[in-house]
Amino acid sequence: MAERYSSFKPGGTLWLLQRVTAAFLVLVLAFHFFLLHFVNHASEITFAGSQYRMGTLSYYSLMVTFLITATFHGVNGVYNALVNQGLDGTQKTAVKGVLIVASVLLIAQGIRTANAFAGITF
Repeated sequence: MAERYSSFKPGGTLWLLQRVTAAFLVLVLAFHFFLLHFVNHASEITFAGSQYRMGTLSYYSLMVTFLITATFHGVNGVYNALVNQGLDGTQKTAVKGVLIVASVLLIAQGIRTANAFAGITF
């Protein structure tokens, strides 16, 4: 019988964070779908409404937290999938570096966009 292999160490920090971020993402996605697809229908969503929502601290902070959480969850999952497929050595280090840089750039651009929606300037 095939042996089960996972690069996640059960009980490890990354294993726990992957599960916690998954639960958080499910809750925030449920909130998103309820608010923007059932309470307000797609035809009612406007740029001005999006600006208004992002202008409230609670919604803004939830969306920035969602961005960071989704980025971590996705990148950590991709990285561990690659490690599970046999990635090791220099390639593993290079992929980890590229994924970290891509994550930082994605989060920075996402926060810039959120700030623009919220009317936050520096």
